[in-house]
Amino acid sequence: MATSRQQREQREARDRLQRYTARQEVNAHQTKRRLRDNIIAIAGVVVVAALAATTQIFYFTAGPGAPTPEPSASASTPSGTNVGAPDAALAEGRVWTGELTINDIELGIELDGVNAPQATAGWVQAAATDYYPGKTCHRLATTAGFAFLQCGSLDGTGASDPAFSYGPIENAPESGVYPAGTIAMARSAGDAYSNGHQFFIVTDSTTLGADAAGGYTVVGKVTSGLEFLIDQITSKGIDPATLDSAGQSGAPVVPATITSLTLR
Repeated sequence: MATSRQQREQREARDRLQRYTARQEVNAHQTKRRLRDNIIAIAGVVVVAALAATTQIFYFTAGPGAPTPEPSASASTPSGTNVGAPDAALAEGRVWTGELTINDIELGIELDGVNAPQATAGWVQAAATDYYPGKTCHRLATTAGFAFLQCGSLDGTGASDPAFSYGPIENAPESGVYPAGTIAMARSAGDAYSNGHQFFIVTDSTTLGADAAGGYTVVGKVTSGLEFLIDQITSKGIDPATLDSAGQSGAPVVPATITSLTLR
């Protein structure tokens, strides 16, 4: 039979076991809580990082941090693919002359079918199908060294024509300088096969840096009437309500519409 001393030692042992078990349970609970808190904290960091990345992407692509715009179309096609564009042979490897009328201003033009046969072929086809009459000039830039009037968008908003695009880039100046009177093709950044119907007429010597695809196809030049285009349309300025995030381009104050194109 256990003595009083043995009974006391047994009670103390049970008490110690209970206290140890209680401490173990508390430690386990604290460990679980720390693990849960760490998971929540990590998840929070991931969410914050994702939001920050999303904000940064928006800032540099669509928001106020968007890079300085270049003359460009809105959409692109897979690299190396022509869509709806005629064979370059349609340019006949020669210089084409004609008239491009914007509002009531007749511009004499030359298209270089020798050095830009694919782009010239696109213009020849456009003239034959009357694509350009009724199309607007939706974008104007008037900054020194960055001055042009961009025309030919399918819907007047700057959207490209998904049924018409081509490449490669042709006749782009190695210097990146586009003299006044240059007619060049607009395209999407980094895509040499996103040329389409949109073009821009340089109204003052403009420097455009090349991107991963290169420069801009120079299809031809204005040979007469540029001074009237400047006087009656581009010198009137940009509608401030349409300025882009960089404050460099927007819709012209004087609405401009292509009324005719003839080539021969």
